[in-house]
Amino acid sequence: MTISRELVDELLRGCERPEDLLGDTGLMKELKIRLMERMLGAELTAHLGYEEGREVPVTQSNRRNGSSSKVLKSRDGTLPISVPRDREGSFEPELVKKGQTRIDGIDEKIIGLYAAGLSVRDIRAHLEDVYGLQVSPDLISRVTDAVLDEAREWQTRALDRMYPIVMFDALRVKIRDADSRLVKNKAVYVALGVTRDGVREVLGLWVAENEGAKFWLSVMTELKNRGVQDILIAVVDGLKGFPQAITAAFSETMVQTCIVHLVRHSLRFCNWKDRRNVAVDLREIYSAATAEQAAEILDRFEEKWVGKYPSIAPAWRRSWDEVIPFFAFDPAIRKIIYTTNAIASLNRVIRKSIKTRGSFPTEEAATKLIYLAIRKFEKDGRKVREWIAARNQFAIMFDDRFNA
Repeated sequence: MTISRELVDELLRGCERPEDLLGDTGLMKELKIRLMERMLGAELTAHLGYEEGREVPVTQSNRRNGSSSKVLKSRDGTLPISVPRDREGSFEPELVKKGQTRIDGIDEKIIGLYAAGLSVRDIRAHLEDVYGLQVSPDLISRVTDAVLDEAREWQTRALDRMYPIVMFDALRVKIRDADSRLVKNKAVYVALGVTRDGVREVLGLWVAENEGAKFWLSVMTELKNRGVQDILIAVVDGLKGFPQAITAAFSETMVQTCIVHLVRHSLRFCNWKDRRNVAVDLREIYSAATAEQAAEILDRFEEKWVGKYPSIAPAWRRSWDEVIPFFAFDPAIRKIIYTTNAIASLNRVIRKSIKTRGSFPTEEAATKLIYLAIRKFEKDGRKVREWIAARNQFAIMFDDRFNA
C-alpha cells in the first residue's frame, strides 16, 4: 500500500516542533490509537458478519453494543483506546486480548530478563529504568508462570523411536522443601540425546532429592512412555543405580561411563606436582586400541603409582564394566562419547541462569528458570560436529537397530 504525498502533507499540517510529532499528545501516538481502534472495529465486523452502519440481519440477535475504554501501556507511554463491544459478549479481539494491558512485546522482555536470572525486583527496576514502565510483581509472576505450561508440554512431548546416544547428568540446586520449609540441595537430572541426524535434543529434566535405581527406573519408564524404544549408547557420570535402571528398561543399551569425569575423579587423589604425569599415564589406558590392551596398561599404571596413590586403579576397576564398551568403537564415535562435555556445556548455561539465586522457593520456580536455560541452549547450537563419520559407524555397528 502506498500513502499519497497529499495525505502525508495533510497529516503533517500544523506539526512545527518534534513534540508535535513524537510527544505524548503528538501525531504518531494519535495515529497508533486510531489505527488500533480501526483494526478492532474490523475484527468486530468479521465477528458479527455485517458492516458498521449497515442494517442488522433480521435473523441475527447479536449486534454492536457501544464500546468500553481501556488504557494500554507501551514504549510510547499510555494509549487510551475504545474497544467495541457486542451485545452477547462473545467478541474476543485478537489485537488486544481481554485482560491484556500491555503491548510491544513486554511479555517477551519479562521472560528474557527472567531467563537471564534476574529476580522479580530486578525485572521491575529494569523495566522502569529502561522503558519507563511500572510493572507489578503480580504481573511478572503471571507472565513467568505461563512458561510452566510450555515446560509441561515440552516435558511430555513425543520423542524419537531411537537415539544413538543419550547422556545423563545431574546438578545441584537449592530449593525450599514444601513440607519442612527448609532449603535443601536437590538434584536436577538432565537427559541430552543425539538424534539419528546428529542433532542434540534435551529429552527432559527431573527434580529429586536422592539418586537411586528406583528414581532412574521411573525416568526410563517415562522416556519409554513418550515413544523411546531404543538407546544405543548411554553415557553416564557415576550416577548411582543408573546402569541397572537403564538395562532394565532398555536391555540392549550399552552403558558407557564418562572417561573425562573418571580421569578428573582420579586426579583428585594426586598432589599438584604429580597430576600432569598421572594424567599422561591415564591417557594411555583410554587411548588403547582394545580393552585387553587397556587392561594391561592399567596393571602397569597400578604398579607404578600404587605406592603414592593406591585409590586410583581400584576406582577404574570398579567402573571397568562401564569403561570397556568404549574400546569397541571407532574413533569417530569415541570422540563423541569420550566425555559428557556436551551436557556439561548445557549445565554451564543452566548454572549461569541460576547463579544469582541463593535458592528457589519451589520446584516450579526452579523448573521455570531451568527450562528457559534449556530453550536458550537448544537455540544456540544443536548439531554435533563431524556427525557424518559417526553416523556411518553407527549404521555399520548397530545395523538393524540404527536403520530401523
